[in-house]
Amino acid sequence: MEEGFDFLATGHYARIEAEREGLRLKKALDAAKDQSYVLYDLTAEQLSHVLFPLGKYTKEQIRAIAAEIGFSNAKKGDSQDICFIPDGDYASYIEQKTGLHFENGDFVTLDGKILGTHKGIIRYTIGQRKGLGLALPAPMYVYRKDMDTNRVILTDEAKLFSSSLTARNINLIPFDTLSSPMKVRAKVRYKQPEQNATIEQIDENRIRVEFDAPQRAIAKGQSVVFYDGDYVVGGGIIE
Repeated sequence: MEEGFDFLATGHYARIEAEREGLRLKKALDAAKDQSYVLYDLTAEQLSHVLFPLGKYTKEQIRAIAAEIGFSNAKKGDSQDICFIPDGDYASYIEQKTGLHFENGDFVTLDGKILGTHKGIIRYTIGQRKGLGLALPAPMYVYRKDMDTNRVILTDEAKLFSSSLTARNINLIPFDTLSSPMKVRAKVRYKQPEQNATIEQIDENRIRVEFDAPQRAIAKGQSVVFYDGDYVVGGGIIE
């Protein structure tokens, strides 16, 4: 808008629909390519200036249109994960962009027993088992990362499950505030299947999520996103 344009068109697979209460963000027609999870924090005002022209098509239909027009990339392979890090080395990219270096540190158990040495705390994700470089008598998983002590805490898989979380920086697209608990479908990572949950706003900028069944490896800093059918209710950043 600062550049004098009324709309921004993007290649995201999602849809916008006008409802009685205003504009709503909706999943793409192609469920395998749906990107609504990463768009949950768009406000209704922002949605009024966005176009998602791909959202009503499948990826194969888009490829056919591109081929018919004669686009050279009509058969180009899909990008995976983060498209601008083609080699998948996220940690090196972060170090290069920030100028920071993340030192080796300790792998420890919940009670503080040292199990070995990690290669930099940003190289591990919550719930990870493979690639730890440890010889252990039983499988262990990343439970938590302590940035202050540069320790990666490991545990058995059972302790990775949790039935609730709180989230901050919430955005609720259809309404300003959640006046009472609401049944939703929720997910805590992009590719996770949606799970039955109840959400309740606990202050102006925080929401509590109670899942019907325990969820594996809920990670602080990731987004939790709420759905009502094909519509995005909103979401927030997991605390």
